[in-house]
Amino acid sequence: MDAFGDDDFGGSTEVDPAAEFLAREQGQLAGLEDEIEPIAAAADPVIEEPAVSSAPKVMKEEPEKIRKWREEQKQRLEEKDAAEAEAIEKLRLQAKEELDEWYKNHNEAKTKTKASNRESAVNAEKQFVASTDEIEPGTEWERIAKLCDFNPKSSKGSKDVTRMRSIILQLKQTPLPVTKS
Repeated sequence: MDAFGDDDFGGSTEVDPAAEFLAREQGQLAGLEDEIEPIAAAADPVIEEPAVSSAPKVMKEEPEKIRKWREEQKQRLEEKDAAEAEAIEKLRLQAKEELDEWYKNHNEAKTKTKASNRESAVNAEKQFVASTDEIEPGTEWERIAKLCDFNPKSSKGSKDVTRMRSIILQLKQTPLPVTKS
């Protein structure tokens, strides 16, 4: 191993250059901490600047313009919040009035519909009773045909009843002879 020179890889006692630099700088700056006077507490808010590594924190006073802008901004935001709250309340009242009006109209429409349904049901019942009183022999299939719906388009989704329709129409046109016993 002596062929490479007197290099001692395992037990070198060299000093780290960064540690040496830090030790030298700390020695030079050691007395400065005593010379810096503390900043007197001001009435204005104070901004702290972020600390760089382990350096002491530097405090700056906030400029007058920025302080005034913050106060004006705060006042503007409070005014906008108040206006927004007022607008929301106005919209709530308007929505409540519209909802009450809708319920009123809906209830009136329901009442009218109920009355017309009752009236039409009574009329239909009167017509049915009147038609049952006029029973003539041989008109039974005509009466049954009146009760049936012969429109094939209205029966979508239900069972196929075309045979029944055709039989009823055939009986309506040529009724079966009535036998008397």
